[in-house]
Amino acid sequence: MTDATPYTAPAEAVRAAMLDTVRFDAAGLVAAIAQQHDTGEILMLAWMNRAALDETLRTGRVCYYSRSRGGLWRKGETSGQVQKLVDARLDCDRDAVLLLVDQTGVACHTGRRSCFFNAMRPEGLVETSAPLVSADTLYGRG
Repeated sequence: MTDATPYTAPAEAVRAAMLDTVRFDAAGLVAAIAQQHDTGEILMLAWMNRAALDETLRTGRVCYYSRSRGGLWRKGETSGQVQKLVDARLDCDRDAVLLLVDQTGVACHTGRRSCFFNAMRPEGLVETSAPLVSADTLYGRG
C-alpha cells in the first residue's frame, strides 16, 4: 500500500485541474471507496460531489456527499470515527475514486470496522463480523 506520511494538500490550481478531470455522473457524483492504507481492508463505499472531493483534498480529512441529507458529510462529525486521507487515486476512466485512509475506530454506521460484512454464500447471506460498538454509542442515542 503506502506509508502514513503526513498528507500534503495540492495547491488550489492543481486541485482545480485534477477535479476538472473527474467524470462525475449526471447527478454530479462519483463513487468513492475508502480503503485502510496499511492493511488494504476495504472499509466503505460512499459518494462525493466536487465540493466533497475538493474539501477532502484540501484538508486531508475525508468528506463525502450524503444523498439522503442532500449535503456534505464529514466522516466522523457525529460519531468521532474520522478518516484521514493518506492518498487519493482515480481509476482509469476517472469515474471512481479510491481513498487510502487512516480510519479512527469503525467505518460502518452499524458499528463494524467495514461496511462489507454480508458474505454471499451458498446458504445465503452470512455476517462475517459483529459490531465492535453499538450504533447508539456511536451516535449518542444511548
